[in-house]
Amino acid sequence: MNSKLEIGIIDLVSKKPNGKLFARIMNANFASIMPQVVGVWCEEKGHNVTYICYTGRENIINELPQNADMVFIGAFTEAAQTAYALSNLLRSRGAVTVLGGPHARCYPEDAVNYFDYVVGFTDKKIINEILQDCSTHRPFGLYLTAKTQPISLPGVKERWKFIEPTLKKAPFIKMVPMLGSLGCPYTCSFCIDSTVAYQPLNFDVMKEDLKFLLTKYKRPLVGWHDPNFGIRFDDYMNAIEEVVPENSMDFIAESSLSILSEPHVKRLKRNGFGAMLPGIESWYELGSKSKTGSLTGMDKVMRISEQINMILRYLPYVQTNFVLGLDSDEEEEPFELTKKFVDLTPGAFPGYSLLSAFGRAAPLNLEYQRMNRVIPFPFHFISNNHAMNVKPINYSWTEFYSHVISLGEHTFSWGAIIKRLIATKAFIPRWMNVVRAISEEGFGRVAYNKEILRQLNSDKKFRDYFEQETAELPQFYLNIIEKELGTLWEWLPEGAVYHDQNAYLNSVEERITV
Repeated sequence: MNSKLEIGIIDLVSKKPNGKLFARIMNANFASIMPQVVGVWCEEKGHNVTYICYTGRENIINELPQNADMVFIGAFTEAAQTAYALSNLLRSRGAVTVLGGPHARCYPEDAVNYFDYVVGFTDKKIINEILQDCSTHRPFGLYLTAKTQPISLPGVKERWKFIEPTLKKAPFIKMVPMLGSLGCPYTCSFCIDSTVAYQPLNFDVMKEDLKFLLTKYKRPLVGWHDPNFGIRFDDYMNAIEEVVPENSMDFIAESSLSILSEPHVKRLKRNGFGAMLPGIESWYELGSKSKTGSLTGMDKVMRISEQINMILRYLPYVQTNFVLGLDSDEEEEPFELTKKFVDLTPGAFPGYSLLSAFGRAAPLNLEYQRMNRVIPFPFHFISNNHAMNVKPINYSWTEFYSHVISLGEHTFSWGAIIKRLIATKAFIPRWMNVVRAISEEGFGRVAYNKEILRQLNSDKKFRDYFEQETAELPQFYLNIIEKELGTLWEWLPEGAVYHDQNAYLNSVEERITV
């Protein structure tokens, strides 16, 4: 190994070129923390680091480091095909490639076909091993993972040289990524963090980072990346109150409704929290997460609507998250209940996810695979939105998409948009709600789902793929991948559009057999 390596780090915030309004304003704010952490660790070992946050606006090929010895790529599953193509291109230039991030954790069996190293849980020891080896591993890469998440991570001050140029790409809203904890105490069956023990990070590091940020911006905005913010609520608030003067910093976080009692919400407001993203998920499950106990159906709708409206009296922006297609859902009722919630809670912005099984992300995925319910949609579409890769148990595909479209049309009708506008008092949240509704997330997703339903009704081959009667991928999906990868399409390795949707199950059964 050379004593000093040229290291490239690519954080794939976007899977494709994207110049649309919401992406231009917000994508730079979605930068991940771990690619920046890896950059710090590489520099600590004396290596030169070139860091790229790909937001969809850059020409990614022109941005690539030209003489890199090793390139780390961080990717969610929807960006996997983009990552595979980049790895192939970089390997052709002589670079050793490493994949990290959610896709590496969820689909290591597939990723090792296209990278020299694939890393799951990643700590400094793992990174140092890779830097020390720095060799090609082909045709199959090495899969490396630590036993647990790291117990400490470099903070904002150490990562600032990577954060600052990324935020310069954000024209208005500049959100600094911070992390106060890892893992989650809840056990949502579909969630990648459901099996990761909750672990708070060092509160002294957090306080130093907050003090540091006050020297960089007049009024910093922090986006907490915790899977569930505020589990140790008093410890968090005490740390913030100790170092952040009142009315000098803003915060955004994702939390559970069980934490968001009125006294807690009042304290959040006093400490600059302007947006919360609680998970409702289901009207029939996960009562502990929403603190609704055994309440289900309309009773749960009424209770949660009352709580969300309470939160909106104190905080200007609330996004409520739902999962559509859970096995507990039947007939029209769950969709009609969600419409009722939208009507009762006009100030909240609903975020809808289609039930998706991300490889190794959750133990429940083994059951889906054993029941032969997982469909091998290309990774490009496994984003919680563009393909539901778990066959619904209580709906036909046409029934399910009809319900999803009806819910989308109700949520993003002009009437609902106007009610949301009136119910939202602060200027930026009002504007964000409108932009999200009329962009890909609202109008765009309704239009996309209508096209899926049209194909299901009119094209037997398309429907047969959904029904698992054929493994032949519809041309509809191939065309989208080719268009969205653009110049990277020619670098996508042969066969990289396809994957074994049951690789997790097969690996488990193989270990049992051995």
